[in-house]
This record gives sequence, C-alpha cells and structure tokens, in this order.
Amino acid sequence: PLPWLSGPHLQTLCHFVLPVTPGPELAREYLQLADDGLVALDWVVGPCSRGHRVTSAGGLPAVLLVIPNAWGRLTRNVLGLCLLALERGYYPVIFHRRGHHGCPLVSPRLQPFGDPSDLKEAVTYIRFRHPAAPLFAVSEGSGSALLLSYLGECGSSSYMTGAACISPVLRCREWFEAGLPWPYERGFLLYQKIALSRYATALEDTVDTSKLFKSRSLREFEETLFCHTKSFPISWDTYWDRNDPLRDVDEAAVPVLCICSADDPVSGPPDHTLPTELFHSNPYFFLLLSRHGGHCGFLRQEPLPAWSHEVILESFRALAEFFRMEERMKGMSRHRTSFLGGRRRWGALQKQEFSPSSNLEIFSWKRSYTR
Repeated sequence: PLPWLSGPHLQTLCHFVLPVTPGPELAREYLQLADDGLVALDWVVGPCSRGHRVTSAGGLPAVLLVIPNAWGRLTRNVLGLCLLALERGYYPVIFHRRGHHGCPLVSPRLQPFGDPSDLKEAVTYIRFRHPAAPLFAVSEGSGSALLLSYLGECGSSSYMTGAACISPVLRCREWFEAGLPWPYERGFLLYQKIALSRYATALEDTVDTSKLFKSRSLREFEETLFCHTKSFPISWDTYWDRNDPLRDVDEAAVPVLCICSADDPVSGPPDHTLPTELFHSNPYFFLLLSRHGGHCGFLRQEPLPAWSHEVILESFRALAEFFRMEERMKGMSRHRTSFLGGRRRWGALQKQEFSPSSNLEIFSWKRSYTR
C-alpha cells in the first residue's frame, strides 16, 4: 500500500467506518429454521458495471457465501468483496445470523460464537436453489469461527469447493480472555449492546438483561449471554468445548486460505494468535501472512479493491480450474477403460483359446482426497 495507508489502525478503521460507493443492490430472503428461528440471506444482484467472467467449472457461475464478523456489522470489506465477486461472475450471498443486520429475532435464542447449526440449514437451502453450482465461502474476522466450525463438523459433506478467512480469530477463547485494545473493545461491545437493546424484553426470560447491558468487556458480555442463562447455565470451559472453531479442524476436507496481517491490532500479534502448527501439519490449510494490512484492511489506492479480495477470487478460480481438469481426466479415464474393456470382450469371443489376454488388467491412477 501507499505509505500513508500502511498504518494498521488506519487500515482497520477504514474497513469498519468508510462506506462503499456505490453500495450493492441486495435481495433479501428469510429462512425459517427447524426451531422456528430466522436467519437472513442477502443476495447481491447489482450493480455490476463490467462484464462477467465465468470462473467455475463448465461455465456455471459459482455461489460465493460470505459470512460477516460475529457482531453482525456489514463492513466495507464484505460489501467490496461481494461487488468484485459479482463482476467476476459469482452469485454472492451474505449470511446474517439471528437478530443481525435487520433480521428479526423471533425466538429468544441467539447463535453462539462457533455453533454452525443455523449455517448448515442455510447451506442446505442454497444447495437446493443452486444444486449444480460450485459453492465457495469467505468469512471475515471473528465470523471465521462460524465457517471453520462448519467445515470441521461437516467434513467431506460440507458441499463446499473451497473457503477463505480474512483476518480470522483462531484462538478465540484466549482472544476473549486477553481482551482487545480498549478502543476496539469498547467499540465492538457498544455495537453489540445497541444491536441487542431492541430485543431486551424478548431476552428477559432467558438471560439477565440488566447484567448483560452493564457488561464491561466482550468476555463478560459473551459469558452472560450464552453461559449464565436462566434455563440451561453452563461453565465458560463447557462453552468453549462446544464453540472452539478448531475443535474438529482435522475433519475439514476442503482447501482453506487464511489471509492474516502481522500488524493486526484486533486479532493480535501472529506469534501468539496464529496456531502455526495447523498450517504445517494440515494439508488443507494455507496461510498468507503479510507485513501490513491491519484487521480486514489490506487496502490499496482507490478505486482498486483490497488486494485480499483479488487473492481470494484468484485462488477460487484456480481451484475451480483444478477440479474441472480433474473431472475431465476422470471422464477420459472412464471412456478409455470402457473402450478397452469392450475390445477385450470382443477379443475373448473371437479367440477363447488365448487365456493370457483374458487376465489383462488395465490400471488407472485416481487421486485420493483422504488423509
């Protein structure tokens, strides 16, 4: 970036504060869940000033599922990614949790930090709408806990071709317990209190709302909201046993690109916040660590989009091309095996006496995705 853009706090604040102009046109759908709760899906339908470029196999546009941060704020980062993806030929759709970004809270239950049950139902619906389209997913900041939990729980049944996390929070419990620099801690906490204040009456039967809105830290807010419930209270330890995004990470079965910055003021220094052993030992996880970028910033001079967006969409294009070539090679292998098998059967009918030919084996290499 330009020298004046390299400061981590400036990059972070630009990401959270500045709007995207022009903003995207969104078509909202509400999805009723199994327990009668609601989540929202915002399909990005415009504007698109440049021509589409198909990136997925067979000329079929891919669906890009975008998961915002855990606080529910729709940031410049998310909207910019959606607009760029739309120009590149994707169908971008933004997932909003219960009570987030105008999605009504119709039941007194919010989504815990790393509980992917609502996301599973949303993905099932997206697959119903676009059954043949490749599905990619991108998460932002603290929202990465939800995506990683989903990939771990679903494993090879995730329906996804690839995923990416922008400035992910990976050691979430330690992140809550250590706290953020006070401007970010206060800002995120205030945003959550304002967002939930409209549902204070509905939440009175499940949580101590007086204590909730007097919380002085993100940890206290999270613990009051999800641990100190009136019906089923649990310990802080139990909460993270269920919500740690890396609890099932060994089961993830799609490539995951994590883009992080060494000067991230929200996630913290990579020496303490990045589980480097994950990227060394797991063949599906890839780390791109830059010197500058702040938290979800990665800015370039206007009007260029954030370079993280370009990297993510390019990696998805390469993945789609790879799997397209894989399918083509499998098809050629099946055709060749079928053709040679027919010749062997015909030869056996013509000359039964040549027994060695009847034992001829045709081998073909097949890529294995199991570990």
